[in-house]
Amino acid sequence: MSVASTPAIRAARPADFGAVAGLLRSNNLPVDGVPPSLEAFLVAVRDGTVVGLVGLERYGTDALLRSAVVDASERGTGLGAGLIDGILAEAQERGVTVLWLLTTTAERWFPRFGFTIVTRDDVPPMVRASREFQGACPASATVMRRAR
Repeated sequence: MSVASTPAIRAARPADFGAVAGLLRSNNLPVDGVPPSLEAFLVAVRDGTVVGLVGLERYGTDALLRSAVVDASERGTGLGAGLIDGILAEAQERGVTVLWLLTTTAERWFPRFGFTIVTRDDVPPMVRASREFQGACPASATVMRRAR
C-alpha cells in the first residue's frame, strides 16, 4: 500500500491555471479576475494535483487576499493555514501593509491570522473597484481586514 505524499506549497505557474480554475469552480468560488499568469498566487500540490490555492491582488500597499481554497479531501490537515502563512509572507515581501478579503464561509477561521470584520465602507475605493467587490463575490460576503 502506498502512502500519499505531503502537499507541497509553491508559487503558481501559468500551466496551473486549468487546475486552479477547476478547484475554484468545484468549490463555488469565482474564477473571474484570477489572472492566467497566476502571479502572486500560491498552490498546494499533492501527487501532481492542485489541492489548494490562495492569491494576492495588489493595489499599492493594500492587497486583496483572494481565492483561498483547499480541496475537501485536504480540509482539517493544516494545509489551509500553511497557504495563508505563505501568502502573508509573500505580502510582506511585496510591501503590502493592509490585506482585505471577502468570505461567505470562513469569517470565523480568518481571525487566527489577524483578520477582523469591517464594513465595505472601510475598504479603499481602489480595492472596492476590484472584480471581487464588483460582483464576483456576493454583496452578502463578510469583509475582513488585516494590517501589519
